[in-house]
Amino acid sequence: MILVTGATGLVGSHLLVELLQQDEKIRALYRTEEKIKATQEIIKFKLGDNAEQLFSKIEWVQTDITRIPELEDAFNNIEYVYHCAGYISYNPKDYKLLRKINIEGTANVVNIALSKNIKKFCHVSSIAALGSELNQKKITESSPRNNEAEHDNYSISKYGAEMEVWRAAQEGLPVVIVNPGVIIGAGNFNTGSGKLFSKVNKNLSYYPPLVTGFVAVEDVAKSMLKLMKSDIVNERFILVSENSSFKEVLAEIAQALGKPIPKKQLQPWMVFIGWLVQYIGRKIFNTNQEITKNSIKGAFGKSYYDHSLIKEKIDFEFTSIKKSIEETAIYFKKVN
Repeated sequence: MILVTGATGLVGSHLLVELLQQDEKIRALYRTEEKIKATQEIIKFKLGDNAEQLFSKIEWVQTDITRIPELEDAFNNIEYVYHCAGYISYNPKDYKLLRKINIEGTANVVNIALSKNIKKFCHVSSIAALGSELNQKKITESSPRNNEAEHDNYSISKYGAEMEVWRAAQEGLPVVIVNPGVIIGAGNFNTGSGKLFSKVNKNLSYYPPLVTGFVAVEDVAKSMLKLMKSDIVNERFILVSENSSFKEVLAEIAQALGKPIPKKQLQPWMVFIGWLVQYIGRKIFNTNQEITKNSIKGAFGKSYYDHSLIKEKIDFEFTSIKKSIEETAIYFKKVN
């Protein structure tokens, strides 16, 4: 039997789509009934008429990765684990929560996996946990990470989660780790990368001059399945289809949604003012702060990622980001 943590998240829901087409029994963790319904809508969108009859393959368990006794019960009779659960935030107020879910939660999952003699474990990390290179050289799985340098809280928490997985690998748990770029896909349009569609739909005017790696959520799910069915263990893989600018990606999203293309480039002083306003608001009124000091630097960075290892090891071909955006836009318009 297969266990999927974070089954109602963006990656988790699309992973269920792929798993449902296999002859496997699935146990999926969820937190609220509302999230199950949203996930079922995505599955229906992807699988059409076949979706209803496939739902019976899923055994839903209401818990999360911080609740150890319930989590241990969820591992009963499990052979393979896909750990998709995680928390995304750049708000300084959420640092403790990021650590609790991403680091401590992952420690809980791998510890139970070790105790239950799980056959293989797949962990969804992020390019945020990777190292870096100079002079716009492409970042690889082995690029060095300078932990003395300044990193945002999300990056720190995802790196810490990876350390827990590697520790478990040293203790005998067969693992694979995937490091997706910015994920494009249907669902969860109010969090993470899904916000790109929501903001463009509200006639976003500005774009950051940021270059980074993008990947279709279907590619993330499919590569995870192929890696878990392979003999590959104790390796990690960058999942990036294309290195693109936010200017290009936002323009394609706007075209797919029939909205104006963002044509104004963000300037450093604009981001600084945004940070200052949100910082004061957080200190005085306890409001959310999405813009951090790292955002000022990060919004103007250029990072390029090398996806050759995954293509070499499992002969994987990526979907174009343009195609992924077009398909995601269809679902976005359907639910909005």
